[in-house]
Amino acid sequence: MTALTVTHGAPVGAPAVRPTRTRHLHSVPTGDAVAAPAKGAVRLTRRGRLTMTLTTLAVASVAGAGMAFGGPAATPQEVTVEQGQTLTSIAAVEMTGVPTDDAIAQIRQANDLATSHVHAGQTLVIPTP
Repeated sequence: MTALTVTHGAPVGAPAVRPTRTRHLHSVPTGDAVAAPAKGAVRLTRRGRLTMTLTTLAVASVAGAGMAFGGPAATPQEVTVEQGQTLTSIAAVEMTGVPTDDAIAQIRQANDLATSHVHAGQTLVIPTP
């Protein structure tokens, strides 16, 4: 089924140079012939894109700050050298999982030691691996 409508002015698609007083009849579909609009079609507006961009930036900023400032720094452990202990034995006991040579170098650097010699009663800072 179709219906006829009356439009004033130039036919559809024609350039409108000056207003005219002609009337045109156009056939318009009705009933089942009318195409249904597509369901689920989402149109993202400029405001929606801006909102999504700002939300993404906010989430990324919070995640980045959480990673950068994400918790207290581990406090270095201190040990007191006992009689008969060497820097090698202290490094092996206190820094397990780190090669002994690397552990000795880290302990020397953390305590500003010129040599590997330590004496009883000396307090050493053990860095966190």
